[in-house]
Amino acid sequence: MSLQRLPIRWKITILSFGIVLFSLLIGGIILTGNIYEMKERDLSHRSLLTARTVANLPEVQSGVTESRGWIEINPIVERIRTINNADYIVVLDMNRIRYSHPNEDRLGTVSAGKDEGPAFAEHSYTSKAEGELGTAVRAFVPIMNEQKEQIGTVVVGIIQPTLWEVLGELKHQMAVIAVLTLVFGIIGSWLLARHLKQETFQLEPYEIVRLLKERTATLQAMNEGIIAIDRDGCITVFNDKAKKILNLDEEVAGEHIDEIIPESKLNEVLSDGKSMYREEIRINEKIIMSSRVPILVDGEIVGAVEVFQDRTEVTSMAEELTGVKAFVDALRVQNHEHMNRLHTIAGLIQLNEKEKALDFLFENQEEQQTLTRFLSKQVKDESIAGLLLSKISRAKELDIELTISPESRLKSFPGLLDRHDFVLVLGNLIENAFDAFTGFERDTKLVEVHLSQTDDQLYLSVEDNGKGMTDEAQASMFTKGYTTKGNKGSGIGLYLVKNVIEKGEGSARVKSIHGEGTSIELIFPMKPGGIAHEQVSGH
Repeated sequence: MSLQRLPIRWKITILSFGIVLFSLLIGGIILTGNIYEMKERDLSHRSLLTARTVANLPEVQSGVTESRGWIEINPIVERIRTINNADYIVVLDMNRIRYSHPNEDRLGTVSAGKDEGPAFAEHSYTSKAEGELGTAVRAFVPIMNEQKEQIGTVVVGIIQPTLWEVLGELKHQMAVIAVLTLVFGIIGSWLLARHLKQETFQLEPYEIVRLLKERTATLQAMNEGIIAIDRDGCITVFNDKAKKILNLDEEVAGEHIDEIIPESKLNEVLSDGKSMYREEIRINEKIIMSSRVPILVDGEIVGAVEVFQDRTEVTSMAEELTGVKAFVDALRVQNHEHMNRLHTIAGLIQLNEKEKALDFLFENQEEQQTLTRFLSKQVKDESIAGLLLSKISRAKELDIELTISPESRLKSFPGLLDRHDFVLVLGNLIENAFDAFTGFERDTKLVEVHLSQTDDQLYLSVEDNGKGMTDEAQASMFTKGYTTKGNKGSGIGLYLVKNVIEKGEGSARVKSIHGEGTSIELIFPMKPGGIAHEQVSGH
C-alpha cells in the first residue's frame, strides 16, 4: 500500500507520533542543557565553599608561613578533599609554593598556573580550566592572617562530568518520562485521528480531494446560478453561471453577501431558517427566479444556498404574450359583440326600421371609438391598454359594468416596477372583482378601475359592489395558498400582488364590507424610497 493510500487514521497517528517524538527530542536537549548548566553552577558553589573552609583553618593559616609547613597542612587538606569529594585542593603561599596537593611529589614546588593572579590580590572567584583529567571547575580563595593580611591562596578543583555522564545519571528518570510521553502521545494521536475521521465523514484525504474536484466541476457545469454563504453571511460558493447572470467579473469568495448582492434574501434564510422556492426577485436589473434553503448540520443552521435562473428574457416574452393575449381576448369578445350587433341591425332592417338601425350603428361605433381614443391617450403602454380593453369586453359577457374613471392616466411605470408587474396586479385585482359576483345577485354589477400618477407616486384602485369579504378572508387574503374559491382557486394571485407591492416599496389599503363590496387601493413611489412603505394588511 502506497503512502498516499494509507488510511487517514494511520497517517494522522504517524504524523502526531512523529511530532511527539520531535517535541520530546527538542525538550530533552533543552532540559539536558539546563541540567548541565545547573551541575556546573553547583560544582562552582561547592568548590568555592570548600576553598573558604580550608582557607579559614587555623592549621592552614599557621602552616603556610613555615618553610616546610606542608608536612602538617597536606594530611589535613587531603581529609577535607576526600570528605567534600574534590579532585584536588592546592594551598599556595605568597611565593606560589605548593603546601598541599594530591600528588605528594609536587609538595614544595612552585605552581605555574595562569589564572591564579587575582587570587593573590585578595579576590575570591571561580574559573574553568582544561586539564589532563578533563574540564575542571576551580575556586580561588585568599588565606588571610589575623591582621587581615594575605598569606596565601587556596585552589579547589572539581572535574566537571561530561554530557554523557550527566545523561547516565538521569537515564532512569529520562526513561520513565520517555515511556509516559510516548504512551500518552500514541493514545492522544489515535484519539485525534479518530475524531478527524469522524469529522470528515469517514472519508480519506484522496476521497475528499476527489469530491471537492467533482463538486467544483458540477457547480461550474450547471446552467443555474449557485450562491452559498456560511453562518456569518460570507460567500463560500459563487459559480461562473452566477457571475455571468449578475455581470460580475471579480472573485467574491469570502466577501459578505450584502456587500456583493444587497438585494439577496439569503440572510433572511439564516435568521428564520425558512426555505423559499421559485420566488421572483430583481437583482441588478435582472429578473431572477430564486430558490433559497438553509444548510443544516446536526439540526443547526451553518449556512444557506441559493439556486436561481435568469428569467429576464422569458419575462419579457411573457409580457409580450400577455399583451397579445389581451388583444386577442378583446378581439374575440368584440367579434362576438359585432355579430350580435349585426343581427340586431339586420332585424331592424327587416322590420323596415332603417332609421333605428342607423342610430344603433352610429351609437355603438361612437362608444367603441370613444373608449379606444381614451385608452390610447391616457394609457401609454399597449399591454395595459389591451388588458383593460379585454377586461371591459369580458365584463360585458359577465353582465358586469366595468368602468375606467375619466381621470385615469398612466404615462410611465414606477422605477422599481415594469409592465409585467402592472399586468399581474391589474389582471388579478379585476378578476377578483369579477369573482366577487359569483353566486351573488345584484341588479347592477359595478367594477371601477382608477389609475393616476404624479411626479412622486402612482395610485391604483379597483372597487366593486360584490359580496365583499369576511374578516377571516381579509386577514388571510395575501397569504400564499389561501383562496375562497375552493378547488377552482390556486391561492397564488393575491400573493403575487403582495410580492409586487413589496418589490415596488408600495403600500396597500383594503376596505371590504361583507355584502356590500370591496375596495383595494395601492400606492407606489415613482422613485425608490419616495414614500413610507406601509405593511400590507387585509384590514
